[in-house]
Amino acid sequence: MTRPAPGLLARRLARLDLAQVLLPRPAYRPFPPAQHRSAWEALPAELRAAQIAGGEQHLGCAWPPLPATFFMEFVRTGDRSHFEALSFDRRRALAALVVAECMQGQGRFLDDITNGIWAICEESFWGVPAHNAAPGRGREALPDVTAPIIDLFAGETAGLLAWTDYLLRPALDAITPLVCRRLRQEVRRRLLEPFLARDDFWWMGLQGGHRVSNWNPWCTSNCLAAALLLEPDQERRLQAVAKSLRLLDRFLATYSPDGGCDEGTSYWTRAGASLFDCLDLLHGASAGRIDLSAEPLVGEIGRFLYRCHISGDYYINFADGAARLHIPADLVYRFGRRLQDPHLAALGAAAHRASSRSPQLADPLPRRLPAIFNYRELTAAEGDPPYLRDVWLPGIQVMAAREQAGSSRGLYLAAKGGHNGEQHNHNDVGQFLVYLDGCPLLVDPGVETYTAQTFSSHRYELWTMQSAYHNLPTVNGHQQPAGEQFRAAKVSCRATDELAELAMDLAPAYPPQAGITSWVRTLRLHRQPAQVEISDEFALAAATSQLTLSLLTPCPPQLVAPGTILLGGEPGARLHYQPAHLAAAVETIELQDGRLRQVWGERLYRLLLQARKSVRRGCWRLQVMPR
Repeated sequence: MTRPAPGLLARRLARLDLAQVLLPRPAYRPFPPAQHRSAWEALPAELRAAQIAGGEQHLGCAWPPLPATFFMEFVRTGDRSHFEALSFDRRRALAALVVAECMQGQGRFLDDITNGIWAICEESFWGVPAHNAAPGRGREALPDVTAPIIDLFAGETAGLLAWTDYLLRPALDAITPLVCRRLRQEVRRRLLEPFLARDDFWWMGLQGGHRVSNWNPWCTSNCLAAALLLEPDQERRLQAVAKSLRLLDRFLATYSPDGGCDEGTSYWTRAGASLFDCLDLLHGASAGRIDLSAEPLVGEIGRFLYRCHISGDYYINFADGAARLHIPADLVYRFGRRLQDPHLAALGAAAHRASSRSPQLADPLPRRLPAIFNYRELTAAEGDPPYLRDVWLPGIQVMAAREQAGSSRGLYLAAKGGHNGEQHNHNDVGQFLVYLDGCPLLVDPGVETYTAQTFSSHRYELWTMQSAYHNLPTVNGHQQPAGEQFRAAKVSCRATDELAELAMDLAPAYPPQAGITSWVRTLRLHRQPAQVEISDEFALAAATSQLTLSLLTPCPPQLVAPGTILLGGEPGARLHYQPAHLAAAVETIELQDGRLRQVWGERLYRLLLQARKSVRRGCWRLQVMPR
């Protein structure tokens, strides 16, 4: 698959003179500052009331302390959640207070905002312990305040403070100009100066051959916002824009032309969506003259989201993703509108309606502001998700199919080929999902709450990463290993009115010790009569009975007869297997992790279909059909 050449955005903008199109800072007014009362008071009453109530929850905020020992827990025990929860609470509180003050405009929240700004400026590091690794040095227990690191959350914090300054500087200066002066000094020292001066942060992709990820547009969006809003020197603002374009080009160069995100759909919200954050900032800061929405790859990256939509809040969740996803409804709607793609806009509008059209109190401030001023339009928007009948993304070898376009009713199949060196990789070549009427039947477990182990050399000791806990075979006791060399071969996909099919050879995804000569997996969705068929035709170097097919389900399985398993309540589905070849057993996986329990509840079930006798060749067939 041919990849887009580096410099794609830079070439498209080569005919523009950035110095001529970039608005000077005094002319850049993306949203009304708080002192422009008429704009804020014209917002819908229910929106204003909800945002003010959200800020009132943080009046008198104690700004939870962040002692050094909390920071050190990550290197001591691997726990990252304790410190992160307290740090993120500070930032959520400040954002809520800022918006509430903008909505009300009476000064009631300013003292708490002042305390919040000051507390955050006093922090030694705006990032999180898991990211405290400077270029050229290993991970350290505490941050080095003399060498600022730009990570995801240092960027998020700088963006939050930059927007706070933009919205409320006159009101805060009336208390004392030292608050915003300190804010600007800290953003400049911790973010703007290293962003312009250094090329060695791995997420930039400018040195060391690192493949960039969602960090690239996510960090860039906040660096760009801080430069546009706070940098007084127009030449340095131009430098920040030019560098942002260079970095985004590195991000786009990792994508195939189909726009598929191998980090998974969950990460689209901070990959493709953060790309849109950047492009939207550039569009606004140039009065619309920097418009990259016509770039084909940008459009395909946007469309990836609805191509992976199953039903409601269920999305394909290969890699480190949850099966249930809260998408940024307003951003998705605006992205679709900018692309002139009614499907993407409709997906955002439908997600907004599904949330009872409640104002988005949880969004970070850079996304909450456009959502606030787009609220009336989004609330009036109509349209349903497109529910595409067939999807094929050859770059990441992901297919999806449903019985009929335009409806979540009936059977749905998603499957992947790919390799085991993907970003946020699970060892899952050949994995598939089956849903019925928008409800999960056979699933991918997703990922537990991140710890130090998640991104360490011991990652694949975690059960959720292992092929034995995906809908895959284990052969002679061997699972799929990690590494790009372990991949699907001879991958083909086809779709007709009658069926959709993905076929591949899984043999290269297993180690030589597994003794697999070939393992051709064919996954089909038959549309009439409706059923999903899974065929595994294999040849081994030597006969063995050590063959097990694992299937994960959130539905309590009922082994009602040899060859038949019931999944789910009425109407539910039937899973048929070949009892002459396979014996069925059920293992219950009690879920202790909060992240998994939010999706699946208290437990998942692992169906184990085990070979009854020693074989060298065989063909196993499973069928899933409505009851």
